[in-house]
Amino acid sequence: MNRLGLISWATGTLMLAAVSSCGGSDTDPPATAEPSSTSPSSPTTSASPSSPSDAASADATDIVRNYFTVVDQLRSDPGADLKKLRSVATSAQLNAVTTLIDRSRDEGQRQTGTTAINELQVQSVTLDNSNPKAGKVPTVVIDVCWDVSKVDVLDTSGKSIVSPDRPDTGWTRYTVANYKYAADPTGGWRVATGQDLKQTPCAAS
Repeated sequence: MNRLGLISWATGTLMLAAVSSCGGSDTDPPATAEPSSTSPSSPTTSASPSSPSDAASADATDIVRNYFTVVDQLRSDPGADLKKLRSVATSAQLNAVTTLIDRSRDEGQRQTGTTAINELQVQSVTLDNSNPKAGKVPTVVIDVCWDVSKVDVLDTSGKSIVSPDRPDTGWTRYTVANYKYAADPTGGWRVATGQDLKQTPCAAS
């Protein structure tokens, strides 16, 4: 079982969704409660990262941003192929977000607007690739403060189902893993798990 940081559009609120991930094809990387090496902020984009850790931070950051874009697209277009999620998510996170979107589509719900990332902070980088089958793979832990102030969710009649009490911002800690690091150290990163954080939200954009 994994508790994953997900936006629960079905209720029009932001909450932590507890989803079973027993059917995942990849073993989840170990949860990172305390970062092993910290970075004060998100990495700056560079054509030539100065180290493998810097390169991993940059690649993982890119996939997190893409993850939000893809989820927004799939929530906004009920006809879009959910297989696109495999380009940005894996393991428990892939199972959970697929289930969430499937359920909202079955209920005829559709998102309008897009999610903004107001802050993104790399917390740790681990490049241990000693046992991928057991989940011992390179990981980057990233804290994201998301902003859904411009996001609405409509029912089948086009009426908003978003609660007026919905918080517009919140923090989620994502573990981004690369199960194909040996063959694809740049393009193999995927969001594997997420955990909502209890901390002061960032300011809405």
